[in-house]
Amino acid sequence: MLSQLWDLLIAFGRASNLGFGGGPAVIPLIKIEVVERYHWMTNSEFTDALAVGNALPGPIATKLAGYVGYQEAGWLGALVANIGVILPTALAVILLARVLMKYSNSPVLKGMLKGVRPVVVVLIAQTALDMGIGSFPNLITWGIALATVVSVFWLKLHPALIILVSMGFGLLVFR
Repeated sequence: MLSQLWDLLIAFGRASNLGFGGGPAVIPLIKIEVVERYHWMTNSEFTDALAVGNALPGPIATKLAGYVGYQEAGWLGALVANIGVILPTALAVILLARVLMKYSNSPVLKGMLKGVRPVVVVLIAQTALDMGIGSFPNLITWGIALATVVSVFWLKLHPALIILVSMGFGLLVFR
């Protein structure tokens, strides 16, 4: 049990502290830890957990940490995984806040940020591709995806509304 809690702390600490760029950037790193390194979930199970997490309010990293931690080690596992997500980053922000504020206009810092952005985008795209492969098993799921594209880009509907409607549709069609 102690070893499992340590693994949760390390996995989520490593993923969240290397996830430069916020929530979407941490998803591929969590996936590597959860699916590939520790085998706590399959790719399909991770995709489902991510879908459920995105349907709820709050940061995705803490929701995934809570879900995976609870699944692996109960409430204590959820707590430890979330400590791995929150504590190192909170400490880093507290310790580095002065330095970051002082050098926020630095060409060096700006250059580093410009250099890392394409990497973050590619990691997010890779995760989307990995998840997408198993998410479209039939024409109905492709229709949902097309309706989502139209709803987001042309109709400008709020993502929460689209998620709720798609969940209701899935309940009616796929149960």
